[in-house]
Amino acid sequence: MRNKIRLASVLMLFALVVGLLVAAGTSAAGQEQPAVIKTSLQVTARTLNFYGKNRNLWSWVPYFRFSLTRDRGSGDQHYVEYTIPGAGPALKFDCELNQKGDGFECGGRSIPEDKGSTYTGPVNFAIKVRNELQGTDATVFTGRMKVAKACTNPACPVTAGEWVYYVDHDWNLPIGHIFYNMKEPDYPAFNVAFWVRGNTYNMEPHLFYQGKEIGVIFNDGIQMGKAICRAIVENEPTHTPHNMVGGAKWSRMDCEFPIVKGWDNKGENQKDIFKMAENPGEYEFKLLWNNKLARSIKFTVGLNGKLDNGIAAANKLGTGRVIVPVMIIGDQDGLWDKNAWKTDAFYGNPLSGFTPPQ
Repeated sequence: MRNKIRLASVLMLFALVVGLLVAAGTSAAGQEQPAVIKTSLQVTARTLNFYGKNRNLWSWVPYFRFSLTRDRGSGDQHYVEYTIPGAGPALKFDCELNQKGDGFECGGRSIPEDKGSTYTGPVNFAIKVRNELQGTDATVFTGRMKVAKACTNPACPVTAGEWVYYVDHDWNLPIGHIFYNMKEPDYPAFNVAFWVRGNTYNMEPHLFYQGKEIGVIFNDGIQMGKAICRAIVENEPTHTPHNMVGGAKWSRMDCEFPIVKGWDNKGENQKDIFKMAENPGEYEFKLLWNNKLARSIKFTVGLNGKLDNGIAAANKLGTGRVIVPVMIIGDQDGLWDKNAWKTDAFYGNPLSGFTPPQ
């Protein structure tokens, strides 16, 4: 009898331990933080027309924008911490939901103006989340921004304190995206996204399949369903740099081809619509910018319209978009660092398995 009682006690203790372990595992899983969507993270600099009490010397503070792979947890407060080399302890500031409610904004005007800096060069930062309810504080992203400055007017060498500051985004230029617009999942339009440096006027997108242009339909001499490009993200300084080709403005253009679909599960059966799922093989996107060839993106579409080449998933970018290399043609972007992508991509988190065309 005593042995049975002992055995029962051992079994109850074992079950209790297992239960605690399962509960702990569930708790840990519940506390796992959503990741930052790397393609959503944009870091810029806001120029201040003073540095402390010195009105002849300009300075800067950072401004962050990003989205998460899923909703944040109850009680979570995201914040950014960054360190100016040689300037003492790290600076911290909280993030707030943007007006759309689909991402966060941190810094900029919310940073006290006495925290401005005149430093230029690499600046390390971290995006963190604390939860006062659970007593936790975790890091969800670490990166490095490269801060630079430029003259604001012809007298800049004389008034050397009046610089406009910006975060260098040359690393973006050779990195493009292709994806389907899933707002209509049974009949999605094909999209291409890429970056340019400078103005975003007079852009004309074209798409080719096996060397033949697709997505072009004319009716009585008028092109129907013409592809268009829009600037979805713009990273630019608060002042315009003087005499700087391409300026310090980088824009991500999203181009949609309404007559090129991934597939047709709606049964539209429109003969003029090009469906990629029925046409696997080699494609090329070309951009005319100010009537000059400026971009080329070559990619392969697999069976059933599959676009994935594995790069985005391997680098945990947190997005359904496919990363593709972009060939920069011509000089409309001005002088840019063709090797920046190797070390600076995604703020110091370069891509593995990616090589841009030469």
